[in-house]
Amino acid sequence: MMHSTNYSNTLISPAEDCQTVSKIPEKTGSVAALQYELMVGKPYELTSDDVLSTVAATRKGIDPEDLGSFRQDYFSKGQPCFRASPLTKTHGWAVHSDENGFVALLAPDGPEFAELMEDDDVKKINAMRNKRA
Repeated sequence: MMHSTNYSNTLISPAEDCQTVSKIPEKTGSVAALQYELMVGKPYELTSDDVLSTVAATRKGIDPEDLGSFRQDYFSKGQPCFRASPLTKTHGWAVHSDENGFVALLAPDGPEFAELMEDDDVKKINAMRNKRA
């Protein structure tokens, strides 16, 4: 069975206890930086599964030719979704998934985010908190 991290028509807001807004990750090669690089300026080109499996493969040094088999193995068990991403938990970004599961990185103080918050057809969820309440 294949698991997926893809959402449909869903807006993931930054964690309630996140201290920053739309901070660009500074640490080269970090999960946040790799996710950011894949997503910035390319709205709705990749799915959550694409981004998360590519970053995992990059960090493990998987050859691009082996990405297909890596991805199959990677999603053979459940993986954390963008609710657990450092982009949404600590860097203050929002992630929107369209009706086909393609994702965009959004600034929570931007107009696209505000429009999506007003749209009753879009499901809203928060990123996971950094600390337990």
